[in-house]
Amino acid sequence: MRPEKQLLLDEVKEKIESSKALVFAKYQGLDPNLTSTFRFLLNEKGGSYKVVRKRILMKAAQSCGFSIQAGELQGHIGVIFVDQDPVDVTKAVCQFQVENKEKFEVIGGRFEGRSCSAKDVEEISKLPSKDEMRSQFLATLEAPMSQTLAVVEAVLTSVIYCLDNKSQSSE
Repeated sequence: MRPEKQLLLDEVKEKIESSKALVFAKYQGLDPNLTSTFRFLLNEKGGSYKVVRKRILMKAAQSCGFSIQAGELQGHIGVIFVDQDPVDVTKAVCQFQVENKEKFEVIGGRFEGRSCSAKDVEEISKLPSKDEMRSQFLATLEAPMSQTLAVVEAVLTSVIYCLDNKSQSSE
């Protein structure tokens, strides 16, 4: 293998190993402005987008311990590498797919060591993100305390209202 291709293979292999998840997408006719917008959106969410040659991608995947069949990769292929929360990145990818149906299509992915279909990636994008789950968890912890406080406050204020009504009726 030529040194340039070996460097590219090593770079893709390193990106795969350091990523929490991968999303594979087929693209056709993406203009530079749209691609730049997509890359910027992914960077905000903790991901990156790279166009990779199929053979390099298959060899890098094989050296990382999983295989990708050539038949699964039809057309021009881009890889979304997820460095942070996979749910946030897949939400951004699926939203971009909806906005650019003719130009961009998710064809699969790899999450937590397992291969996923395009439908699986879409289902992952519907899950709550880590921040949403944290807020739901905190709300669950906070709810009993705030309800208890509301009951105690209601008891105290009802006594005051009773005394106030009693004093007004006596007059």
